[in-house]
Amino acid sequence: MIRKDFRPFNTSESNKVAEQEPAAEAKEKSADVYTSIKHWAEEDRPREKLMAKGAEALTNAELLAILIGGGTTKKSAVELMQEVLRSCGDTLRGLNHLTLQDLLRFNGIGEAKALTIIAAAEIGKRRMMEDSHKIQQIRTSADVLHYMNPYIQDLNHEECWVLLLNNYARLINCVRISQGGLTETAVDVRVVLKEALKHDATSFILVHNHPSGNMRPSRYDDDLTQRMSRAAATVNLRMIDHVIVTEGEYYSYSENGKI
Repeated sequence: MIRKDFRPFNTSESNKVAEQEPAAEAKEKSADVYTSIKHWAEEDRPREKLMAKGAEALTNAELLAILIGGGTTKKSAVELMQEVLRSCGDTLRGLNHLTLQDLLRFNGIGEAKALTIIAAAEIGKRRMMEDSHKIQQIRTSADVLHYMNPYIQDLNHEECWVLLLNNYARLINCVRISQGGLTETAVDVRVVLKEALKHDATSFILVHNHPSGNMRPSRYDDDLTQRMSRAAATVNLRMIDHVIVTEGEYYSYSENGKI
């Protein structure tokens, strides 16, 4: 006969395991749970924060989150845009380097959101162009940098441009001469002179970028500068400078006494 107080020998252990398993599951599930923006404190929500404190109070990720509208089931729009920004060095300049295909690789970013981000980056770039176009007279190599930055600072390939000037160093036109690969672009001296003569320029400045960020001129850059300067002199044109532009910095042949 089985006694009334009998308990199977493993009952207590089974209860412990049963008690532990739900706790472990709950802990694992809690790791995947995030707090939706709509449950944030009102003063922390990007849109409400913008209305209450102004756009300058928001981070770059918060501003971009307002543009894309929403995130995923596991990430808020702000967290999603923080992830995107981290992928390009946490800079808005880096955002300009991302292509449509780059953005589509992020979970939670479809074509509509990707195009919105690209459009926002382009608007920022055009805003910089408006400022650069206010520079009508090129007085220094720094002026060249400020004028050309919006055009070539975000490129991942080399391009060569020429700034055509009149007698008073006023800008007549800005013309792209060539575009090439990661390390160089071929420049035809005759094309540069042709553009200068066509626009009745009396002087010009050659400009090209180094996507690598290294400002040091190559042997080809040195050779091109010498050939261009000599050729310009034969048709009574003056080559004022050759400027190599990187992100926010420049190398000037004129300032370094090489022209």
